Formats: sequence, C-alpha cells, structure tokens
Amino acid sequence: MKDISLCIMTRELCHEFYKGFENDPAIFMDTSTLLPYEYSEQKVNEYFDARQQDSSRILFAVMKGEKPIGELQLKNIDDHEKECSLSIHLQNDTVKGKGYGTCAERLALQYAFDVLGVRAVNADTVTKNTRSQHILEKIGFQFVREENDFKYYRYIR
Repeated sequence: MKDISLCIMTRELCHEFYKGFENDPAIFMDTSTLLPYEYSEQKVNEYFDARQQDSSRILFAVMKGEKPIGELQLKNIDDHEKECSLSIHLQNDTVKGKGYGTCAERLALQYAFDVLGVRAVNADTVTKNTRSQHILEKIGFQFVREENDFKYYRYIR
C-alpha cells in the first residue's frame, strides 16, 4: 500500500489519532469491561509522556497519507537478547479490514530488523481476536503457545 507509512509519533499526531479512536470489542476477553472511549486532552498527554519516557519502546503513528489511522509500538526492546514486541491499534472500524494494519506491521518488522538489529519480534493477542491472529500468521509470525486468555507469536529472521 503506497499510501501507508510509519512515522515517529508526535504529541500532535497522538491527539489527532485519539480524537477519532474507538475501543474494539475484539481486544477485550470480557466485554463487560468495555466502555466507550472518551477523548481527554490531559489523558492523551499523560499517555504520550509516559511512552516517551520509556527507552525500551518506540511509538509510531500509522499514517494513511497525512492522517494518523493507527498506533504501532515496538516495545520491550532488548538489546542484549536482540528482540522486541509489536503491538498495533487502528483508530476505528473505518480503517480496519483494508490491509492497512498488515502493511504497517510489515513496515515495523523491516524497521525492527534493519534499524534496531533485532533477531526476533514477539506479539500476542487475546484468544478471541482472530483477525489479529490471521494477520500475524499471514505476514510470517509463528504461533508459539496459548496461555490463559492470550495467544503468543514470534517472528524470527
């Protein structure tokens, strides 16, 4: 997808992303805990600041043209073990199911291997999030195990 890219998340992009964000029931094992997302400038600032202070994490905006449609993180970056973990959240249903997340995850893998120099990237999903599991498997992640309410995956280059 030519119009999908990753860029380092800025405070402004973070606000733009979260102004249109909607919680996804597929990422909650217990949907009774699911509440509608309500944008708060203060909470987004606190979230962004906390992520910026974590040196084992890189926060990216998934961009469709000039608009942030997702948030992708490479986290738990371990220079000694040469691995990290990937997580992604797309903004809302208007951008899901179009291949944008798949493209963003492929770009993140390229960055993790070529820029960070890792040898493995890990990911996990709640067991009921079959859409995410399908994407991970489609781009080459291998299923590792299922434990409690999660499925764990690993991509080794």
